[in-house]
Amino acid sequence: MSHFSLQARWVLPIERPPIAGGVVSIAGGIISAVGDRPSGDGPLYDLGNVVLMPALVNTHTHLEFSQLDKPLGRPGMPLPEWIRLVIANRQGAKQNRDDDILSGLHESLRHGVTTIGDITSKAASRPVPQPAPQLISFQEAIGFSAARVDSALTDIRQRIKSSHPPAALSPHAPYTVHPKLLERLVDLACKQQMPIAMHLAESPEELELLASASGPFRELLLERSMWDDRAIPLGTKPIDYLKSLARAPRSLAIHGNYFSAEEIEFLAARRERMSVVYCPRTHAYFEHSLYPLEQMLAAGVRVALGTDSRASNPDLNLLNEMRFVANRYSGIPSSRILAMGTLAGAQALGLEEKIGSLEPGKWADLVAVACDAECQEPEAAILHDSTVTAKTWLRGLLQ
Repeated sequence: MSHFSLQARWVLPIERPPIAGGVVSIAGGIISAVGDRPSGDGPLYDLGNVVLMPALVNTHTHLEFSQLDKPLGRPGMPLPEWIRLVIANRQGAKQNRDDDILSGLHESLRHGVTTIGDITSKAASRPVPQPAPQLISFQEAIGFSAARVDSALTDIRQRIKSSHPPAALSPHAPYTVHPKLLERLVDLACKQQMPIAMHLAESPEELELLASASGPFRELLLERSMWDDRAIPLGTKPIDYLKSLARAPRSLAIHGNYFSAEEIEFLAARRERMSVVYCPRTHAYFEHSLYPLEQMLAAGVRVALGTDSRASNPDLNLLNEMRFVANRYSGIPSSRILAMGTLAGAQALGLEEKIGSLEPGKWADLVAVACDAECQEPEAAILHDSTVTAKTWLRGLLQ
């Protein structure tokens, strides 16, 4: 049905206050009106006691690990040790990678996620069967030594050409990407107007490697015959990588668990093109120091949310990430947290004209979450409840 309206106990547009008894009208898979009454001649469906809001945006995940039934390793383990387990999992995986991604897409859609920023180590061998969430495929690049720069870049160019979803770039991390490779990938992102994402300031071991070229990450790289003594100048900091990423049309700093005040200020000053992606339950799994979320938001940094992967997280439920944030940071308004899982993610990916809020002209990607009939504060209610998403619409089609 191309023209219809949905009425709910509450409608959350995100960019403006909640609407009691609100109505979202849809025509041809696009939102045509948001208000207190239907628009057009189509039928009106009363959803009852639900909060109707934009579908969720998982700005960072690794769908290739969606076959895991529990995180790898143990809580609180050092990141380099965990990465060894990730490498072993990749080498020993028997299931088809496309099937893993499809499993993750289906799980995401069940939880109300309709847009995903996925880090992938290979180009998909076939298009994603529809209906499915919109997939932004960040092609992962690894090449720590100077000798690997040209071959890594050639591989990335080939993968972009054969990638079925909209492609993006992901120089993996400072401990796997030579600065020259990073610069050339940023050049490519600028030329092709692609977003670029990099894991950065993720662990104390990473900061140690940057500062002194020593520690567990050096040991891991030596172990894998990847170490290059000249790759990282002594005294390097995450901000040196942020300065490179800042040239790109749209860049995402993934994790940022240990950003300094200087780095937070740098990101805040460039919020129109740079975003941080916080993965709350993955951060907790590794028992990192308290995440500087309040400092980032106070400074004006755009912060979006991601689930990372099932290698460090029990599921791909972004609503659970938002609820975790609400429980951990009682001083952050519920409306701000909901925006982190919707509009901020859309902005980080450069998709704010299509998704992230309920506005005429945007895609009718919606999610309904059950609420109490007496609910007076819908934003807080859904963040402090354990209710699962009730219904999801993808381009106006009920899933």
